[in-house]
Amino acid sequence: MLFALGINHKTAPVEIRERLSVSQHELDDALHSLRSGVRLPESAILSTCNRTEVYFRESGEDSEHRVVDWLGGYHGIDRSELRPYLYLHHDGSAVRHTLRVASGLDSMVLGEPQILGQMKTAYQYAHDAGTLGLSLERLFQHAFATAKDVRTETAIGQSAVSVAFAAVSLGRQIFGDLKPLTAMVVGAGETIELALQHLRGLGIGRVIVANRTEERARSVAERFDGEPIGLDHLGERLPEADIVISSTAAPVPILGKGAVERALRKRRRKPMFMVDIAVPRDIEPEVGQLEDIYLYTVDDLQEVIDDNMASRQAAAEQAEEIINQRAGEFMRWLRARDSIDSIRQLRERAETVKDETVERALAMIRAGRSPDEVLPWLAHTLTNKLMHHPCKSLNTAAHEGDARLLEAAHQLFQLPEREDDPGHDRGRDHGPEHGPEHGHAPGHGHGAEPDDTRDDA
Repeated sequence: MLFALGINHKTAPVEIRERLSVSQHELDDALHSLRSGVRLPESAILSTCNRTEVYFRESGEDSEHRVVDWLGGYHGIDRSELRPYLYLHHDGSAVRHTLRVASGLDSMVLGEPQILGQMKTAYQYAHDAGTLGLSLERLFQHAFATAKDVRTETAIGQSAVSVAFAAVSLGRQIFGDLKPLTAMVVGAGETIELALQHLRGLGIGRVIVANRTEERARSVAERFDGEPIGLDHLGERLPEADIVISSTAAPVPILGKGAVERALRKRRRKPMFMVDIAVPRDIEPEVGQLEDIYLYTVDDLQEVIDDNMASRQAAAEQAEEIINQRAGEFMRWLRARDSIDSIRQLRERAETVKDETVERALAMIRAGRSPDEVLPWLAHTLTNKLMHHPCKSLNTAAHEGDARLLEAAHQLFQLPEREDDPGHDRGRDHGPEHGPEHGHAPGHGHGAEPDDTRDDA
């Protein structure tokens, strides 16, 4: 059975999500701790700012409780404190949940694309740690393919619904290909980092990170292969920027009309796209009056977001249909795999019974018994051994009124339809001496092999 257990932005406040977060440099240790502590055959951990989830295949009874205990113990949180925020999905529900997460349908920002990359990172760490098995390996690959189908077959990723994504999307609409361009971001907060993720995702050529403290600028720039500068160098480097996205906590504008005019002259009037998402504003409103400047404020972007949210909701409904279909496909594969395992185990048990019984029959022949005597014993013993467990289970089902198992047995063994007439019942009730578990095979002497004729295993 497959499970998905965790918390997200819907079930837990940020204080709890922070305490359960697993950073990338901790993932390998956490995966090995989970495998050794809970002894799971398969497991993976996804941890972002909005969720921490453990995907696993069961390793016995109460495995989900042991995973909860591990999750709390690993982060130093009491299980009773953790329980109210947790959700647990299993089998079909777990599969559907995983596909929805990968497709951005369970995200705070509906349809956001970053979660797919984060899931691929979680998959890679689990793969490298050796904690994936066939089931989770196939589930993650299926989730990635489903997310791609959702992006391809719906418009869920085409409408900007976050400020950072809206800003970058507008830049792409203005310039088209971003690869030859340089982007300058001013500030180093969460919105700026998200904008950098989108810019890098769209293949921006160069990135300059400007911040009041150059140390903070360097910390952000290193993660996005950018160049850090202090705000005191902003004016001299501004001409290099085709795209400017600014979000600081400055109380007054840090980019005035004069500085932008000088930058335009050095750029020989090449257009600049500027987005001011700070409150109070970082860029003087008069900058928007300049030719070759495309200036947008946070209010402009909010209009874009509001307009696009409705179209994303419609696309999400289409995406849910795709996910339901893909989840069904995976569950059919999983059930087929389970049936293959069951068939293999059944055949292995039958082969073992056959080999043991044939060896005993050969020993009887070598001891002087005639084949005419041994062959009926062999047939009778094999029948008893192979039928013992099914008959025992059917007897139990009959006593407990389990009609579903009895009906399944009729289909499984292709038995004839049951007859309800009294004559039929009398015809098959001949007393215990003719039952399948009686000690003597037909035609076998009562004193011939007393220790072997009741070998029901």
